[in-house]
Amino acid sequence: MSGAGISVSSDIPAFRGSGGLWERYDPLEYAHIGAFVTRTREVWRMLRELDAVLDEAQPNPAHHALAELEDLAVVRTIVTQNVDGLHQDAGSRAVVELHGSRHSLTCLACGAAVPREDVLDVVAQDEVPRCERCGGLLKPDVVFFGEALPAGAIERARDEVRDCGVLVVVGTSAEVEPAASLPTLAAAHGAAVWEVNPDPTWTEAVHVVLPAEDALPQVVELVRNRLQ
Repeated sequence: MSGAGISVSSDIPAFRGSGGLWERYDPLEYAHIGAFVTRTREVWRMLRELDAVLDEAQPNPAHHALAELEDLAVVRTIVTQNVDGLHQDAGSRAVVELHGSRHSLTCLACGAAVPREDVLDVVAQDEVPRCERCGGLLKPDVVFFGEALPAGAIERARDEVRDCGVLVVVGTSAEVEPAASLPTLAAAHGAAVWEVNPDPTWTEAVHVVLPAEDALPQVVELVRNRLQ
């Protein structure tokens, strides 16, 4: 299970951290569905800047290590709270995106699905993208505050952690529900829980007190040595 901390070394500021984008846009204000509906242009300006950061970001050694562990049949599934797509960019295939994807949009009026590429020119001109079918607001398929998680995402995540032998929690404090309950659920079904975090937060876990980009490549090396 991964959170924002795994992508910090890819130059993506943590949602609850300081620096850059979040010093100018309070995420608790601009990332609320109410703000999207009532202050749409302002929110789209924030999204445009965020997209520029995410478009430049590249997977770091932690993302690549998890993809390699999937190839080695050690990691079965990644449950991520991130919307940056870096797990997929690194080669991971089995990814559950709890907070949705930024690569598509949905019309809030008629439900039409639109690829992100179709609105890039409009957004670049500081315009609000609208549905060609009905004129409704188009919203990225990421979860804003005040919205439910994507259909089926948390159910699949719970199924995976119930059935895992080890849950590795990387770069997240896991304080916000429903993701916060996943380590407890895994432990209740007999899994070991490892937390890879310079500042551990989950008291019942085995703590790996290192940044993910340092710790996970070492795990790959250990696994490869064990398999030889």
